[in-house]
Amino acid sequence: MSVPPGRTPPGRTVYEVGELVEILRALIEDALPRVWVQGEISNFSRPASGHWYFTLKDARGQLRCAMFRNANIHVRPPPKDGDQVLVRAQPGIYVARGELQLVCEHMEPAGEGALLRAFEELKKHLAAEGLFDEAIKRPLPRLPRAIGLVTSATGAAVQDVLSTLARRYPLAPVHLFPVPVQGTEAPAAIVRALAELPRRAPVDVLLLVRGGGSPEDLWAFNDERVARAIRACAVPVICGVGHEVDVTIADFAADLRAPTPTAAAERATPDATEWRRDIASFETRSRLAVERLSLRLRERQRALDARLLAQHPQRRLHEAAQRLDELAQRVAHALRSRIDGRRQRLAQLQTQLALHAPARRIQQRQRRIDELCARLAAAQQRLMTRADARWQRSNTQLAGLDPRAILKRGYAIALDAEGRALTDATRTRIGAAVHVVLSQGALDTRVERLHGDD
Repeated sequence: MSVPPGRTPPGRTVYEVGELVEILRALIEDALPRVWVQGEISNFSRPASGHWYFTLKDARGQLRCAMFRNANIHVRPPPKDGDQVLVRAQPGIYVARGELQLVCEHMEPAGEGALLRAFEELKKHLAAEGLFDEAIKRPLPRLPRAIGLVTSATGAAVQDVLSTLARRYPLAPVHLFPVPVQGTEAPAAIVRALAELPRRAPVDVLLLVRGGGSPEDLWAFNDERVARAIRACAVPVICGVGHEVDVTIADFAADLRAPTPTAAAERATPDATEWRRDIASFETRSRLAVERLSLRLRERQRALDARLLAQHPQRRLHEAAQRLDELAQRVAHALRSRIDGRRQRLAQLQTQLALHAPARRIQQRQRRIDELCARLAAAQQRLMTRADARWQRSNTQLAGLDPRAILKRGYAIALDAEGRALTDATRTRIGAAVHVVLSQGALDTRVERLHGDD
């Protein structure tokens, strides 16, 4: 409160320090209810309470900040000194010290927010241009003769895609065009691959993939040049970048978006197992068709026989029978040819699948497991041996420190009337009772004379 007027000169209003700080805090909070501030974190601390305290600074100034636990639990991972962040905060004054501070309610990496804005602007621009229209997207080939793959030559994504293609559709060769998939050089390399790969190899479809990563890692796939190169590519493009939640400009521009690299490989190929089922179904339908046709032909033959018998035209009967036989042979031959062709196709697929049998890889993995188990058992035995030796040494040391062992060597423990050990002759007096503990039994004595160290 203000000092009573009787204690101050007339016409003056005098404030206490705390009162003035409260007034200043109210003024700041009214003038700036919420603000967005960008800067670098320093002096970051996280006490046991779970609250965060840090300084937000740039080249021209710095502000103390607090972010309480109920707000910072949504920030993952926690920031560290040197991070550039964007915070939404309530400016105010920490009354206890009279310092200006920001109470932060939200925090995000400064670069991520800028990237998101750039992403939305480019997406809006290309959509208005019609680059993402469904009408211009090309259908995928049902049975691709060859498949193009544009991705990094290393990493999990290329291995996942190649193994999926080999498992599902081993008949189609895969042409890999390795490119960097992040960094400043990645967009130009991807654009070049999309243009050159269809010219180098007779591919029917092209996969553009990479594994997961941060928005910055995936940013090459948000480049306008990549989006336009996808639409200009000579063959349909399937884009599988990151994980299910990752969406890039390349996904919108592609003829088909897959949530992961593995899913892109699945969308590009038929399943050999499904083909075998289709062939078996076709054989069944063909057999039934032959049976139905044969039945109809026999019925027709019986009808002709009846007519011929009624008219007795022997020559016409023979001609009709001959034509009927020829027709039946032609139909049977045509059906057998189609069935044989399907069987040959099935045999080819089975041969290809046999070449990719996983038995050898399983044996290699089993040998590796056996080696590791043997090494683990040997390591366990060594650890037990060392632990037993340490225990024996510790037991020997403890035995040497046992007071009873000292008493057995002829030493004794002298206790005063209160049971305290006497280690100094000056701590007792002549005539005092002394209890002497021996290795076997004890003595009650009285002090008759005191001797010094000499």
